[in-house]
Amino acid sequence: MDVDYRLAFEMAPVGLALSRNRTMVDCNRHLCEMFGAAPEQLIGQSFQVLYPSADEFERTGARIAPILNRRGTYSDDRIMKRLEGRFKGDTFWCHVTGRALNQEAPHEAGIWTFEDLSASRPVKAELTGREREVAALLLDGLTSKEIGRTLAISHRTVEIYRAGLMRKYQASNTGDLVHKLMSG
Repeated sequence: MDVDYRLAFEMAPVGLALSRNRTMVDCNRHLCEMFGAAPEQLIGQSFQVLYPSADEFERTGARIAPILNRRGTYSDDRIMKRLEGRFKGDTFWCHVTGRALNQEAPHEAGIWTFEDLSASRPVKAELTGREREVAALLLDGLTSKEIGRTLAISHRTVEIYRAGLMRKYQASNTGDLVHKLMSG
């Protein structure tokens, strides 16, 4: 049986994007539906259009490059934003996994999957860019010191962001905050 790889790419049950230098060179239908955009609105565009802010796009790229360089793959849960339609500008939790096609130059070319987590993990509070990053790393089980190293900020600064998240989510402790982040 011959496999039609283009059809498989288009019909995959997750969003798929091929990249070159952090620009989308191809994407499938599921990715377009997830972000509320037509293929021509994404192909040729920087992944930055999918992020809530340019700063988050830059910081994420800087953070994942060494990991892609070392392992060849990277994955995390992060907050992304919808582009068009009735949910334009809405943020949502998304599981992102990528593979560098050249580990020596991790952003040169890659393949990325995107899974919308909003059905099980809605974003219920208006968060700043740093709060979104701290929240995602808390969900990964990192301590304040580990988050600080990852984001290149002090662990005390992380604790300030965590305290702000706890207020916004009305959480009594970090475990309660993680639970509320996971359940929306």
